[in-house]
Amino acid sequence: MNTNSNNLTKVLISVGALILVIVAFCIAVPYYSVWQQEMSGKAEFAKAEQNRKIKIEEAKANLEAEKLNAQAEIERAKGAAEAIRIENGSLSPTYIQYLWVRQQSDLGNKTVIYIPTEANLPILEAARGKMAAQD
Repeated sequence: MNTNSNNLTKVLISVGALILVIVAFCIAVPYYSVWQQEMSGKAEFAKAEQNRKIKIEEAKANLEAEKLNAQAEIERAKGAAEAIRIENGSLSPTYIQYLWVRQQSDLGNKTVIYIPTEANLPILEAARGKMAAQD
């Protein structure tokens, strides 16, 4: 009988341990789920905070670029004013033509140049646009 009661004790201990594990599991799963959601929320918050900081830095960079562009425009205007002052305050047609020719060098490899007529209107290439549309 000693063996049967010994086996019965082992079975009862095993069943009790199994029930204890199942109860512990049932209690732990909801707590784990809550903890996991909390960690997920913290991760999302950290990501949102990082994105906010990135946007702030981008805005600061844009502001700095705009300030530098404004300073460059001021310097360009000062240079133009100085050029006009050197020309004794008068812009002659020859000087304006010189400026226009100088500007053409900034166009790069463009091959189309519009030449003003006597009325200072450019020659329009309407026929060229029609031919390009037909091709």
